[in-house]
Amino acid sequence: MADRVIYAMYDDDEVLKDGAKMLVAKGVKVEEVFSPFPIHGIDPIIGIEETRLGIFAFLYGLIGLTLATLGMWFMMINDWPMNIGGKPSFSYLENMMSFIPITFEFTVLCAAHGMAITYLIANRTLPGMKATNPDPRTTDDKFVMELRTSQNTQFSADELETMVKSTGIVEFEQKDI
Repeated sequence: MADRVIYAMYDDDEVLKDGAKMLVAKGVKVEEVFSPFPIHGIDPIIGIEETRLGIFAFLYGLIGLTLATLGMWFMMINDWPMNIGGKPSFSYLENMMSFIPITFEFTVLCAAHGMAITYLIANRTLPGMKATNPDPRTTDDKFVMELRTSQNTQFSADELETMVKSTGIVEFEQKDI
């Protein structure tokens, strides 16, 4: 039997959340939800785990801190020492306080850019990657819930369709993959 994908479209995010709660309570596995904005509270309902993006942000910040410190040490102490305001140019530790703003800004810069790139890679939305969005209206004002019959083998396709249609959907679509 071919795997079938069911797409249920909603007008309102609260109706989608209520429908997802009802389906999950009956034992249905929701594969994905597509929406034009984050739906707060949907992740625990459909069983999405917490992300590790915070760990990546911390690591990108450490990389930025390390690069800023090494760069300032090399440029201001090792390569071309300069006497600025009478500060000694033979030790980074004695000048560290004057480098704090630069260190902070470069740490934030590296963390922000690293997180943006990580986000694009994790969501497979880098330029040139094929979009997986089932309906372009989900980038405007509609919400789509995706179910797969291969993950819900305890229900027939007709039973899934009946359950999904009772959740207040606007449109219903099935595709064989």
